[in-house]
Amino acid sequence: MKLRISHETVYGYDKPIRNLVQSLRLTPSVFEGQKTHEWTIDVTGGMKGPCFRDGTGDWIEGWTVRGPVEEVSVRISGRVDTRDTAGVLRGHREVIHPMTYLRDTAPTRVDDGLKNLAAEVDGNADDGLDTAHKLSSAVAGAIRYVSGVTKVSTTAAEALALGEGVCQDHAHALIAIARLRMMPARYVSGYLHSTIDGDSHDAAHAWAEIFIDGLGWVGFDAANSCCPDERYVRLGSGLDAQDAAPIRGVAMGTGEEKMGVRVQVEELPQ
Repeated sequence: MKLRISHETVYGYDKPIRNLVQSLRLTPSVFEGQKTHEWTIDVTGGMKGPCFRDGTGDWIEGWTVRGPVEEVSVRISGRVDTRDTAGVLRGHREVIHPMTYLRDTAPTRVDDGLKNLAAEVDGNADDGLDTAHKLSSAVAGAIRYVSGVTKVSTTAAEALALGEGVCQDHAHALIAIARLRMMPARYVSGYLHSTIDGDSHDAAHAWAEIFIDGLGWVGFDAANSCCPDERYVRLGSGLDAQDAAPIRGVAMGTGEEKMGVRVQVEELPQ
């Protein structure tokens, strides 16, 4: 599938800021399932700094904006050719050991509800892939996809107790219960062209990856009850949503920040 992606994030401040430093994880991953073309990143008034590929295999760009400034836009555009690898992250080079992803964080910390959910899954100890699929199905059944009911700061335990949430909540919950079963799991940020029902999905997306012995990292999107296929574009990964955030930064000033996001994912003719 050939996908054209445009993504703009606009930061507005009610008082001019003196300086802005950002770390951008906005370049598609390099692996067998996708190939990137014509990819550009632009920060209005920004100066591009150090760029490097980190231990997880993600490409990181540093940008600085010198003020005073009241608005900053981060614009991304480009084309990605994708193909279905059944969710398996083949050909992705990284040096972080999978066991690192057994460590929990605040958003993925377990409570009794998550422990009970993990215990309900009757997985085969000798078949990690089957267990991972069942864990993903359990999360999909326990948390109904409803937008606007949770916040960026909502934890997996809170979303499970609510019984509703968005892709971030599904990913955090799946990561939490996979780690309970001693299966390394991590958060993945990216884009999705359409849902499993074919509805357009012009927004950033997130899912989980679980490490399976003999296969490596395999993606599971509990929000859509599937593994990532050619409709997905992978950007980067981390222990949780904050760790894998496409944009991280620090603004120097006293003004309040407002953020607006526009994403368009378009399929191009073959």
